[in-house]
Amino acid sequence: MHRRSLMKTALTAATLTALGATAAFAENPVLKIGFVGVTSGPAAAWGISNQRSMEVRADWINETGGYTIGDTTYDIEIVSFDDQKDPKRAIAGMEKMAQEGIHYVVGPNVDDGAAAVRPVAEANGIMYFPYAFPKELYQAPASNAVLGMVANYQSGPAIYKHLMESEGVETVAFIAANESDPLSQRDGGVAAAEALGLEVVSSSVTYQVDTTDFTPVLTPVMRAQPDLLVLSGVSPANAPQLIRSARELGFQGLISTETAQDAGVLAEGAGDLANGFISVGGASTPELASPLMNEFVARYTEMFGEYNDESNTKVYALEYILETLKANPAAIDDVDTFQATMDTFEAPNPYMNGDATLRYVGMTSFGQRRQVAVPLVVNVYQDGAFETLFVAEVD
Repeated sequence: MHRRSLMKTALTAATLTALGATAAFAENPVLKIGFVGVTSGPAAAWGISNQRSMEVRADWINETGGYTIGDTTYDIEIVSFDDQKDPKRAIAGMEKMAQEGIHYVVGPNVDDGAAAVRPVAEANGIMYFPYAFPKELYQAPASNAVLGMVANYQSGPAIYKHLMESEGVETVAFIAANESDPLSQRDGGVAAAEALGLEVVSSSVTYQVDTTDFTPVLTPVMRAQPDLLVLSGVSPANAPQLIRSARELGFQGLISTETAQDAGVLAEGAGDLANGFISVGGASTPELASPLMNEFVARYTEMFGEYNDESNTKVYALEYILETLKANPAAIDDVDTFQATMDTFEAPNPYMNGDATLRYVGMTSFGQRRQVAVPLVVNVYQDGAFETLFVAEVD
C-alpha cells in the first residue's frame, strides 16, 4: 500500500506539473503565421532559410513572453508547407492556410508558385510575402502580395553598373535553366544590360535543372568570350556545377547571379573555383548588423548547427507582418486594413545599426508600396565565405 501511495502521489505531482506547464504555455492566445515554399529539391536552400528564420524568431518571441498587438499578447506559431517548387502544391499549401484561418503567409519562393496562389490568397483574405519577381503580382489591380526581397530587375542593373565601372566589363552572356523563373530573370537581365550599354554576346543557351554535365551546355557560351557570365535565376544546387564547368573550360571572366546562394554548397561543389563568384547576399553586413541581428544569427546557428547568409534577408518578412499588425491591431484578421496601413507604416529597424526604419517601398517599380525595404547587399565568394562587394538601396 505504501508503494502504491507513493506512485499515486508521484503521478499526481507529474500530472499537476504537466497541467501547470500547459496552462503557462496557454496563457497567451496563438497567432498563426504561414509559410508556403520550397524546402526540398535543388532550390530547397531558399525555402529552408525562410522557414528556419521564422521558427527562430517565433521561438525567441515566445521565450521572451510573446508579442503584443493592441491589448493582446500572442505566442507566435509558424505553420509550414513544402510546395516542392510545384505550383499545384503551392495552391494546396495556400488552401491549407485558408482552412486554418491564417491571414498572413510568407512565400512562395518562385514565380510560378507565387502566381498560382494569387487567386486563393485574394479570395480568402490572405496577405502573402513571396520571393518572386513578376511585376504583375505587385502592381494594381493586384494588392495582396508583398515582395520580400530585392528583385533581379533592381539588383541586376546595380551589379552590372558596378562591374562596368570597377572591372571594365563590356560584354556579357546569360545562361538559364529551361524554367519560367530563370528564363524570366534572364530576359530582365538582358534588357537591363542592354539599357546600360553592355553588349550581350549570348543569351539563348538553356539547360535542364537535372543536368549533371554542364560542359556541353557551356561550350558555345565560352566561345563568345564574355567579360561577364550571368547565371540567371540559378538554384543553389546548380550554381557550383556551372561555375566548376566554366572554370574547367578555361573561362577567366567574372561570374554572377541575382539569386541568393549558400556558401557551404559552393564550397562543397566548386571549392576554390567559386572564388570571385558574385551573388545577392542577405540584407546585412558586419557593419550594418545590430546587436539584435547578431543575436538572431547566434540563435539560428545554435538551433540548426549552421547559418545561411540569405537569412539576413529572410528574417524580415515575419518582422514586417508583426510590426504592421502592431501599428494597426484591427488588421489582425482584416487584410484591407493591413493594406491601408502599409502606405504610412514606419517602425525602427531592429536588425540594423543607426536610424534605419522598416517601411514599404516599391513605388518606382510597381506604382504602389508592395515591397519590404531591405538593403541590397551584393557579395563575392572567397575561400569558403561571402565578403561584401557593395551595399545599395532600392525603391
